[in-house]
Amino acid sequence: MIFITGAAGFIGANFVHHWLDSHDEPLLVLDALTYAGNLESLGDVRADARFGFERVDICERATVDALLRRHRPRALLHFAAESHVDRSIEGPGAFVRTNIQGTFELLEATRAYHAQLGADEAAAFRFLHVSTDEVYGSLGEHDAPFRETTPYAPNSPYAASKAASDHLVRAWHHTYGLPVLTTNCSNNYGPYQFPEKLIPLMIHHALAGKDLPVYGDGANVRDWLYVQDHCRALARVLEAGAPGCSYNIGGRNEVRNIDLVRGLCELLDRLRPRADGVSYATQIRFVADRPGHDRRYAIDCSRIEHELGWTPQVDFASGLQRTVQWYLEHGEWVAHVLSGQYRQAGGAAA
Repeated sequence: MIFITGAAGFIGANFVHHWLDSHDEPLLVLDALTYAGNLESLGDVRADARFGFERVDICERATVDALLRRHRPRALLHFAAESHVDRSIEGPGAFVRTNIQGTFELLEATRAYHAQLGADEAAAFRFLHVSTDEVYGSLGEHDAPFRETTPYAPNSPYAASKAASDHLVRAWHHTYGLPVLTTNCSNNYGPYQFPEKLIPLMIHHALAGKDLPVYGDGANVRDWLYVQDHCRALARVLEAGAPGCSYNIGGRNEVRNIDLVRGLCELLDRLRPRADGVSYATQIRFVADRPGHDRRYAIDCSRIEHELGWTPQVDFASGLQRTVQWYLEHGEWVAHVLSGQYRQAGGAAA
């Protein structure tokens, strides 16, 4: 069995689907079901005998201890995190609690569990910490992409909290010998992403006839990774990654925000045209930039490609079309999130 924290969120939910599609091994989801935790994202797998769920705050050490002793997982994948930059600017405390304190409590629970395993079980155990490229800070237009050796320079409360969690994970390996793996990924996109993030937000606003707000001049660059490619990478790191190592995971798709939004408009013009025949691009509006907005992210994923044989399989054009089509076909899922109805399925804490 494997444990997965935060799997009612975007990337975690996609990983659960990927794992159950490709592995017979059971899994147990640990999720506090905060505002972005949505059990409807796992609705089609909850009846699977290999799927288990526990509503758990990872800061509740005693509960995590008990679950580890009861189920004896051979690996723990740590997705649980507060992850929205704008929210971290408005309220950084939640990010410190979940991303730093939560990771600390999880590491301590796992360290105690690992210490009582037999020699073979202890050697095989892995703690995989899922992190972000935002810990590296911002790149200039002509700077080389982030490598695993790039110094950390986080610029938002979110990025700083994730950087702190990365440092904790590294320290628990070097000090206590906990067999950890860390991954730092670029911007993910695909199904089940909460509508506060750029791509689903733009799709929803476009269809609702609202403005499409683009920060600053729209020239901020992100490296986009289709979420299923990310899930394949994580499974490969869990299988063959070297304990103590970090692996950057990127899509090799650097795109300016304004070009992304225009591309989404073009797709919607074709797949769900406006009744008046006017392009959705007429709804684009440039707005004041957010504080500390990083200019460019880019990932050099040579290590995972060369050492573990993983490469991204989904090019950006086809991945974006798949994503838009998914949101068009799953309007009910989006509507339940926007209305708060998903909470009735246990999708968020009161």
